[in-house]
Amino acid sequence: MAKISVEIPDELLADLDEHVGDDGKFVNRSDAVRASIRKTLDRLDEIDARHGRIDDE
Repeated sequence: MAKISVEIPDELLADLDEHVGDDGKFVNRSDAVRASIRKTLDRLDEIDARHGRIDDE
C-alpha cells in the first residue's frame, strides 16, 4: 500500500480525531481518510454517470 503525505488544517484534524479510536467509528486516521476518499470517489462516479461521462470499457 502506498504512503502519501497531506497537509490538513488543525481544525479538520481535530474533528477527524473525534471519530477515531476505541470509541470512534474508525480504527485510526488512515482508515478514516481511506473511507472518506472511497465515499468521495463513489459520489464523483455517480455525478459522472448522471452526466454521461462514464466509459463502460
